[in-house]
Amino acid sequence: MVDNAVLQNILTFGPVFLLIAARALAMIEVAPLLSSDAIPQLVKIALAGLAAFAVLPTAEVFMAANSPAGMVTLPGGSSGDLRYEPFSLRFILLLIGEGIIGIIIGFYMTVIFATFSTAGQFFSLQMGFGASETFDPLSQIENPLMGQYLNIVSMLIFVTMGGFYTLFLGGFWRSVQTLNIISLIEGREPVVKMLASGLPRLFHDAMIISLPILGTLFLTSLTTGLISKAAPQINILSEGFPISISVAFILIYASLPFITETIKNLIEGGFRDIETLYTQVGRQITGVVQ
Repeated sequence: MVDNAVLQNILTFGPVFLLIAARALAMIEVAPLLSSDAIPQLVKIALAGLAAFAVLPTAEVFMAANSPAGMVTLPGGSSGDLRYEPFSLRFILLLIGEGIIGIIIGFYMTVIFATFSTAGQFFSLQMGFGASETFDPLSQIENPLMGQYLNIVSMLIFVTMGGFYTLFLGGFWRSVQTLNIISLIEGREPVVKMLASGLPRLFHDAMIISLPILGTLFLTSLTTGLISKAAPQINILSEGFPISISVAFILIYASLPFITETIKNLIEGGFRDIETLYTQVGRQITGVVQ
């Protein structure tokens, strides 16, 4: 049975709870793996509500110090009573702003994960798997076979390294403690720089992951082309595909430790970039829970 004090706290700060839940739901709808259509929408809403309930007592960017119940600090520094705020246009704009913050968090992590699918696409054509595009339920796009393979590997690494724990603790909870939409707008320059640097980094990191395999397959194609000139009687078209596929699989097996370590470093780097953004744009956290 829910304690009366807890229930009263939810009812008193209901508008604040809705603001936090909107941020959580927006992040869940965009974040990798959680945004999959395989997860029912009701589960996503329930998870957003649970996350908002868990972080409500520490939402210092909304709560006014030494204020009566229901009094909160509105974005911009003014104090107000949000018990009546849901009936105003300002509250609707605040909900939209909270959704934007959640979308930024989830979208940046999605860009990081798009790196791995892009790396697989770079050498799928060279392997002979360029025509093997099928729907990938994880990335929600048409993805070549090797792109799906690297995407699955990245998802497994994300889960095993506690990615969901870090996403909700270091991504969502820290954002609730430090950031609101006004501070995001006022400090929009670091936000724009972070999002704008995501696309060049996507191709740069994808090329780093795929370059050993891509370069070796290029040398394999060059070698088979020289062989076809030296011995025209060999049907290089029928012999080249098995050679390219075999060489690629051997390289993937040999470079798998390097690939997994790179994927782990990229995911951790994405979380560090988000936390750095909170440091540059948001308020300082007064109490840090380990």
